[in-house]
Amino acid sequence: MSMNDTPSGVRVHIGFFGRRNAGKSSVVNAVTGQDLSVVSDVRGTTTDPVYKAMELLPMGPVVIIDTAGYDDEGELGALRIKKTRQALNRCDCAVLVVDGAEGVGEVEKELIAQFQKKEIPYLIVYNKSDVAQTTPQDGIAVSALTGENIWELKEQIARLVKTDSEGKRLVGDLLQSGDLAVLVVPIDSAAPKGRLILPQQQTIRDVLDAGAVAVVVKEDELSRTFDRLRQKPAMVITDSQVFEQVSRDTPADVPLTSFSILMARYKGFLEAAVHGAANLAKLQDGDRVLIAEGCSHHRQCDDIGTVKMPRWLKAYTGKELQFSFTSGREYPEDLSGFQQVIHCGGCMLNERELRYRMKSAEDAGVPFTNYGTAIACMNGILKRSLQLFPNLAALVPSGK
Repeated sequence: MSMNDTPSGVRVHIGFFGRRNAGKSSVVNAVTGQDLSVVSDVRGTTTDPVYKAMELLPMGPVVIIDTAGYDDEGELGALRIKKTRQALNRCDCAVLVVDGAEGVGEVEKELIAQFQKKEIPYLIVYNKSDVAQTTPQDGIAVSALTGENIWELKEQIARLVKTDSEGKRLVGDLLQSGDLAVLVVPIDSAAPKGRLILPQQQTIRDVLDAGAVAVVVKEDELSRTFDRLRQKPAMVITDSQVFEQVSRDTPADVPLTSFSILMARYKGFLEAAVHGAANLAKLQDGDRVLIAEGCSHHRQCDDIGTVKMPRWLKAYTGKELQFSFTSGREYPEDLSGFQQVIHCGGCMLNERELRYRMKSAEDAGVPFTNYGTAIACMNGILKRSLQLFPNLAALVPSGK
């Protein structure tokens, strides 16, 4: 996978914030070396946040986020500020752009308080140093117009970013060189034509990076594949939608898990998902369930989130439940009205945003789980699907 193909979910997200006309968009364009954002002397030119995946030296693959002014006014302004606050939830670091001639005011102090509350590392940038000669003690002075200190700014941003994902593996740490991993990939109407979905691509690559062998089959070929293999697989990894069938066709002595469960571990919320799945059996008539996806895609006639999951939940619980659905960057700020959140694997979201979503549910006292964990639970194979993670398997009663 080339640098340009790096999924946005594993890129460092850098957000640029500030009041209107502080020069955020000009600084973004200077840092990226591109006309990424529209620049004008009119206050509030940037309306919705602008997201751009790119390679930015010296950091590598990043997502740049240019946001609307945090002092925007009126009804539309309030909506833009709401979008800006949402952007904060996915930022690995923040750049606060200040008009060098005006300095830090109440708007900037409020943003700094937000950064600190959300534990987002941040940097204050005093723009327009070509007309406002300042020597800040708490940031860096730059000129988006002349390019002064722009390279130094990029280096400071790079030092600001700290990520622990570098040494994390999706599945490679569970395999030895020469091991055999069987990946079960159903090809249904929701699969991109001519391609595999992102978690499948990433898993194949990680298996190969571990020096192991990936055997990729459709669910109706799994049983015959076992008959042909001379070597016992180290594990079977399946798409969650065919968990039940794959469990039947996989010998009991072969560990079984799913792409979604592996992604939850990679993103840091698998333990929460296991605890959250235990609540599914407790749902009652009229309970509200939020089904959230991190990507936006065309809904198919048998879509997993909006069709299959509600059907499986109703069959499992025997209750009449109420369902709400979100996708992409949309996610409710208030979860207090829900009794359960079921999230996709989150391959398109970065770890910070997924942790924010999980924490929002936790703060509201709402159990949070994900597709793979929920489906395994509803099929009575959750304990088996966590066999590769004994500490988590121990949390699940036998037969669950």
